[in-house]
Formats: sequence, structure tokens, C-alpha cells
Amino acid sequence: MFDFHVPTRIVFGRGCLDALGTHTRVWGDRALIVCGRSAMRSSGVLPRTHAILSAAGVKADVCDRISANPRSDEVDAAIQQARRFDAQAVIGLGGGSALDAAKAVAVGMGHESVAGLVGRTLEPSPASLPVIAVPTTAGSGAEVTKGAIVTDVVRDFKSGIRGDDLFPKVALVDPSLTDTLPRRVALDSGFDAMAHAIEGFLARRSGEMNKALSEQAAQLLAPALRRLAAGDTGTEVRDRMAFGALLGGINVATASTCLPHRMQQAIGTAERVGPSHGRGLAMLYPAWLESVEHVASDEATALARFLGATDLRHALQSLLQDIGLTQRLSDYGYVARDVHDFVERISGNLDNDPYPDPGHSVIETIYLRSL
Repeated sequence: MFDFHVPTRIVFGRGCLDALGTHTRVWGDRALIVCGRSAMRSSGVLPRTHAILSAAGVKADVCDRISANPRSDEVDAAIQQARRFDAQAVIGLGGGSALDAAKAVAVGMGHESVAGLVGRTLEPSPASLPVIAVPTTAGSGAEVTKGAIVTDVVRDFKSGIRGDDLFPKVALVDPSLTDTLPRRVALDSGFDAMAHAIEGFLARRSGEMNKALSEQAAQLLAPALRRLAAGDTGTEVRDRMAFGALLGGINVATASTCLPHRMQQAIGTAERVGPSHGRGLAMLYPAWLESVEHVASDEATALARFLGATDLRHALQSLLQDIGLTQRLSDYGYVARDVHDFVERISGNLDNDPYPDPGHSVIETIYLRSL
């Protein structure tokens, strides 16, 4: 028996961005587009998006001031812009950061500031706006999840805002939007998707549906990442990564994640952003999998088989080597004395990890072995 619910309507396929106007118009004729500072303009995606919305009778305003790690003051400014524009929907256009910021804007409409929402799970509110998610990277799966990672600059605290209102109403996953993504960015975000596949299988909340999705995602992503690293940027590779990332996102929405995601979020601060999310996960993964092997050996072995190996940790280390994600925390200037602060900043639910009740000593050991 299982209970599996994903409320987001998912539209997948090359060219499906063209349906954005139709899907947005269902929710109103005024939308705020939330995106990063330059990539959507320089790639031509933002002007194209404007034209699609205009053709459907939707007026759009643009907030393009979102950082790679969204800050509460940026989100607050976007909320004020949405209010002035009288937006009836929010469109997240970009990578995981833009989608997270869009979702935070949507649920922040009924609050003075999102800063106080960081680290909380929210009840549904009539003040929240609907979100349409358009990912342009293949990694975060944020187009189908009910969370948004934001740094509260008041408390210098990076954590999630969660709740059913953060689920996008529609996800338009158009793999062609990832075609121009730089290879290094695609590999970083792609490992985030791979982590979702692994954690979706190992999580305590994982059910048979999650394990089936993890198996397919891992079998799609591992070879696609290797091909991309070797220089293959063709449509087949991009399509496989986009679909694998979507499956991983569904697992995040239904089984959540494990300790590495909590630990990676704790590395960054408002003043010291640190490595990208996918790269940070890659730094932590070998040491984390070493701890997992002792408590979930059967599941780890099953996952390894999906990757054509017999040992999960060695299979992941081989993958990381092949795709060039071999940096350590020390390569970003972190030292042993930083670990205490990392541990103190960890938030969120830790009891979904396969390691039973991971205490400070387990977490410290993983950080130290990742230096």
C-alpha cells in the first residue's frame, strides 16, 4: 500500500514552452516572471517568453534580480513588485534558484517578509499566488516540489520554506531550453538530479513508486552525465537529463531527501555563498555513502546494480571522477574549524536519512572526511 500525490500538472517535451500563455491564462491575465540576472535575456528565452504570453493576452512584468542562492531581501523586493503590478500568477523561469524564488514570492504575498518563513512549513493561504514553473536546467526538480530554499539575510540562515502552496500548478519541462546550458553548469545541476535519484531510493519515506522512479532516473542520468562530460551535448543527452531530473523532483516531492541536502544547505551563508548546490553535494557524497553502507547495505547494493556495479560508493566515486566533480570543501577554503558552524546551521528533518538518528558526531565526521 502507498499514497502517492503530485498535484502539479506536468507537460514535458521539446517546444512545450509555446503553451505557456495558454496555461498562464487559466490563472489570470497578469503575471510576474521571476528569473536570474542575465542568462534568460542573453539566451533569448525571456523575450520569447514575453511574446508567448502577449499572444495569449497575458501582460507580464519581469523581476530579474535573483541571485544563484536566493536571498530573502531579493524575494521581498519581488513581492513588492508583484503587488504593484497586481500579478495574478508567478512564472518561475530558470534554474532551481529562480524557481525557488518564484515559489517564495507566491507564498510571501500574504506576509510582510519571507525572512520569517524560512525554516517553516506553511498552511495553505488564500493570499498565495499560483506558480507556473519553467525550468531551464536539468537538476533541481523544483518544478514539481513543495519547497523553496532561501537565505534569510536577517538571521543569516539558509533553509527551506515548505508547504502545499509552493507546489507549482503547472510545470512546463521543455528540454530544448537546456540546449545552450554551459557544460559545467549542466554537470553540476545534473549531479543534483542524480542525488535525488539516490536519496529517493534510500530515504526512510521511500516507497515502491519512489524506488521505481529512482531506478529509471539513475539509469538515465549516469550515462547521460558521462556523455555530456565527454563532449556530447546533443538533444538525446539533454532530453534524458531533463526527464531524469523531473523523476528526481517527483521523488523529492513524495519521499523528500536525506542528510546530504541538509548538510549542503548549511554550508552557505549570505556572506559566503560557497559551492553550487550540485557541486556541494558531490563533495559530501562519498563520506555520506560510507555511513549509509553500514545501515542500508541491501538498498545500497540494489542501487549499485542499477549503475552496473556492485558497490554504490565506488560507483559514485567513479561517476564523479568521470564528470569532473572531484573538488573537496578545502578547495573552497573551508577548514576543520568551519565544521562546528556547519553543524549549528543544519535545519530540517533528519529522520528521513537511512542512518538512524544521525547525531552531531556522525555529521561532523562526514564534513571532516569531505574536507
